[in-house]
Amino acid sequence: MTTAVKDMKMKTFEEIESAVRSYSRGWPAIFEKAKGYKLWDTDGKEYIDFFAGAGTMNYGHNDDKMQEKVIEYIKNDGIIHSLDMGTTPRKDFLERFKEVILTPRDLDYKIMFPGPTGTNTVESALKIARKVTGRDTVISFTNAFHGMTIGSLSVTANSFKRHGAGVPLHHTVSMPFDEYVEDQDSIAYLERFLEDSGSGVALPAAIILETVQGEGGINAARMEWLKAIEKICRRWDILLIVDDVQAGNGRTGTFFSFEPAGIKPDVVCLSKSIGGFGLPMAITLIKPEYDQWGPGEHNGTFRGNNLAFIAATEALTRWETDAFSKDVQEKGAYLSEVIQALIEKYPEMNGEARGRGLMQGIAMDKEDLASDICAEAFKRGLIVETSGPDDEVVKFLPPLIIDRDGLEKGLAILEDSIQQALTK
Repeated sequence: MTTAVKDMKMKTFEEIESAVRSYSRGWPAIFEKAKGYKLWDTDGKEYIDFFAGAGTMNYGHNDDKMQEKVIEYIKNDGIIHSLDMGTTPRKDFLERFKEVILTPRDLDYKIMFPGPTGTNTVESALKIARKVTGRDTVISFTNAFHGMTIGSLSVTANSFKRHGAGVPLHHTVSMPFDEYVEDQDSIAYLERFLEDSGSGVALPAAIILETVQGEGGINAARMEWLKAIEKICRRWDILLIVDDVQAGNGRTGTFFSFEPAGIKPDVVCLSKSIGGFGLPMAITLIKPEYDQWGPGEHNGTFRGNNLAFIAATEALTRWETDAFSKDVQEKGAYLSEVIQALIEKYPEMNGEARGRGLMQGIAMDKEDLASDICAEAFKRGLIVETSGPDDEVVKFLPPLIIDRDGLEKGLAILEDSIQQALTK
């Protein structure tokens, strides 16, 4: 397709939609169908999806069983919108989530429905931490991303996105993430700030973190670092909030990304793939002793998405045994091998492997190379995006249900794209 034809197809978006749109700029196509790990545009061109709705489509597009149950519910005139009223789908999800996810992991949380998006769950987490402790400061980390509303943005590190707030973002302190500064012990640094009354850092209400920083560059914290952060929180009576919006729901190989560290956060934020089918849904998990809300103290019109509850409950069947988790881990190991091989084969990339599970990436220090690779990949039928403060990382988030053949074909396209981008 010529550039002129593409421009005509995208004319509606250019002329009518706000300039804030982003993904449609990098992927100038009109998509109309999706199944499993594939997408098709209006011209019938097929794409392998290494994006998965930014981590929302962990279970793939249009899963047959989820689709059938959602359609059946609609045909039977099931309640669609219900605020926080009791409904059968809501009841079923709560019971199954406790049975399948929480109890087997020896986790005890109250389940809150804060609103339909990731930033909603983060906002609720920050509010409950401040309410419970009576403190106002929250510590976050370099390269963090937690959302685009004011509270979530205050603990987000990206300067471009912070500037968009248009107002000062207060009551937060940013500390170095694990291995942010080479040869520096970030744990000792954080402890010193908390211990020293002259540090200028007040005792915080909470520490919020991502175990793998998605938008920040696929920076994966070491398990010992996560354990040390939890220990600090326990010592100082600080609530530990884990933002598992993108890294959770099996993305790193276990349902919660923090499981391998053996920690038990006080609050956990989940969204994106918790809805199973790509429908808006978020939950905030709160240890019972901290569930100190007054009725209606935090509410929202769309916190009763029954269609999402139905799909989410069906998605939980994949977690009844450890087979799905092991499958994701095996595919993650294969992805790691291929990434390392590409880095060695193309040293001119100056590549660095990052991430874990099926949340991995290749960081590059050559300007615009990652963006060029993703652009070339799109031309060849692979949807993959960049990550990091300077778009320096090619970020891999394929649906967790992708098979070996899909991974191999997608990675072959990626290698062709690397070769082409390096010739520029």
